[in-house]
Amino acid sequence: MSPHVERVNQENLEWLVGSGMLENAETVERYRQAKYGWLSGRTYPYAEHHLLRLVTDWCVWLFAFDDAFCESARGAAEMARALPQFYAVLEDLDTGNQVDDRFARTLLEIKGRIAVYADGDQLDRWRAVTKDYLFAQVWEAANREDEVIPPLKDYIFMRRKTGAMLTVFALIDIAGGHRLTPDEWRHPIMRAITESANDVVVWDNDLISYAKESESGNSRNNLVNVLARHRGYSRQAAMEVIGGMRNRAIADMIQLRSALEGFGSEAVRAYVRGLEFWISGSVDYSLTSSRYMHAWQRQERVFSAE
Repeated sequence: MSPHVERVNQENLEWLVGSGMLENAETVERYRQAKYGWLSGRTYPYAEHHLLRLVTDWCVWLFAFDDAFCESARGAAEMARALPQFYAVLEDLDTGNQVDDRFARTLLEIKGRIAVYADGDQLDRWRAVTKDYLFAQVWEAANREDEVIPPLKDYIFMRRKTGAMLTVFALIDIAGGHRLTPDEWRHPIMRAITESANDVVVWDNDLISYAKESESGNSRNNLVNVLARHRGYSRQAAMEVIGGMRNRAIADMIQLRSALEGFGSEAVRAYVRGLEFWISGSVDYSLTSSRYMHAWQRQERVFSAE
């Protein structure tokens, strides 16, 4: 756990309220209870205060965007029409229009803060995966709108983008101060271990957030329901299958980590350790977070009543 966690958690909430991304006092209170600073405090425990603030604000931007756009009644067409302003911000395009959307305006601020600490390649890789994340939300919205549970192969591929994990992984070497070279970032073994870590975190999230997503109407975009629909599993059996998938991905990471030792690179070692912090830290945070646990408690009361 980062020694800066309590300070950063308070500063993040103040920043979030000032950003205008939260619509009312009830939402502010919900975010206060979620204590998102504890997520980044666990997943970036090595970051200095100012860098922990940066990665915390980005993680919470993702949560706020997810709540407002990705778990809402917005259709795919509406989501697609919203993309140009976000892409213009990411690509430094001067469209001649004022950035009036509160999420796009805050995205512009965060990009500028990342640019202070990142070199050109680091910033470009974050921008690229952030654009992938935003575009993937249109796919999710189309599934909700058309009541489609996607095929397993499609879901696994797209979940690596909808989960936004590549956007937070791209900040690991910035937050830690050990810069990956372009060749290291793009090396096939690094891409493979990143993909496995991505799978573990988003599959864990599908399990932990299942009750929350069932309440919000986004349950079609969840691996539990994908397996239940296309493989005929019960909910419990699907969850157990996901546990096995997760374990195999962890085993792959252990093998790949050994191969990466041959690089002799402190930046590579720090990045892999950062992936490991994300896996353990996201589970530790999620199992104590009101964002997920309140929904499970409500669902358990329903089952007990039945």
